[in-house]
Amino acid sequence: MVDYEWRGRFANAEVTALHAEGFGHRLLADDRWGRVTGHSPGWVCARSGPELVGFVNVAWDGGAHAFVLDTLVTAAHRRTGVGRGLVARAADGAREARCEWLHVDSDDHLAPFCVDSCGFRPTPAGLIPL
Repeated sequence: MVDYEWRGRFANAEVTALHAEGFGHRLLADDRWGRVTGHSPGWVCARSGPELVGFVNVAWDGGAHAFVLDTLVTAAHRRTGVGRGLVARAADGAREARCEWLHVDSDDHLAPFCVDSCGFRPTPAGLIPL
């Protein structure tokens, strides 16, 4: 069983390990707690018992627009609905924060997850690499 918590507590090491696994990079010494608590209206932690098995950050513009960033699920829990559960709880939290839109940006191979599983409507978007 997986439990989802809006604005749940997490240790930096937990999310850093999940991020490294999800994006295939080395462990970084990031202050993820400081980053999300300082800039986001919320985030969602998914736990199976005490283990963090999923995480998504919800950033925003301070008004109507929220954005899901870094939807992450451990390899052992992928394709079990955890990602869909994270996004659903993120949408609820953004709605509670009085946001009117929830945006996502993803690579093409994730479109079936974003559109078919989570219900995002495809829209054109632009990107400038910096």
